[in-house]
Amino acid sequence: MAAASRTTSQPPRDSTTLHGVFLEVFGQGVLITGRSGLGKSELALELLTRGHRLIADDAVEFERRGQALRGQCPPLLEGFLEARSLGVLNIRRLFGPGSLRKAATLDLVVELGAAMAPASGMERLSGHRGSREILGLSVVEISIPIRLGHNLAVLVEAACRDLKLRRQGYRADEDFSRRQADAIRRAGEPGPRSKPSKKAGQKKTKKPP
Repeated sequence: MAAASRTTSQPPRDSTTLHGVFLEVFGQGVLITGRSGLGKSELALELLTRGHRLIADDAVEFERRGQALRGQCPPLLEGFLEARSLGVLNIRRLFGPGSLRKAATLDLVVELGAAMAPASGMERLSGHRGSREILGLSVVEISIPIRLGHNLAVLVEAACRDLKLRRQGYRADEDFSRRQADAIRRAGEPGPRSKPSKKAGQKKTKKPP
């Protein structure tokens, strides 16, 4: 029945190719995207220098497997990364065979972009978080603006660590909001009542020995 229904309707896509750099950071698959010239390759090189692994540069082939997206590199591009001013680099020769991985599950999309407007109160708590739909699956997406002085590699590493905590059920923004609400509630509670002072002129009686 399933095969018959597929012949009468358009079959669902189960694979696609996306532009970006795909790396494994702390065991999680991270796709770095953004328009050309924003520094995706430079960020990838910094992450490789910090011990993370490259899967694919420029063209990443994704395949849906159940409720997961598996990404890999086309054979022609495997092990190479193009960096502005330097050209094509052989990552295996530069960083060793341990700097590469064949494939990984996509866990996080990092979108590099221009500087954004000042963050609102909620954005300051939760960050520029959203989701991107790829092959019918929702993937966590974080937008990072390019600003002078930003250490993007550290931000990506922190985002991966935070994503792990969120999947374990902990969210720092919710924890902070609860702590803030508790502090406000305690500040509004009346303090302990002080004992009434004795009136002026009232003599203090001595207790009998």
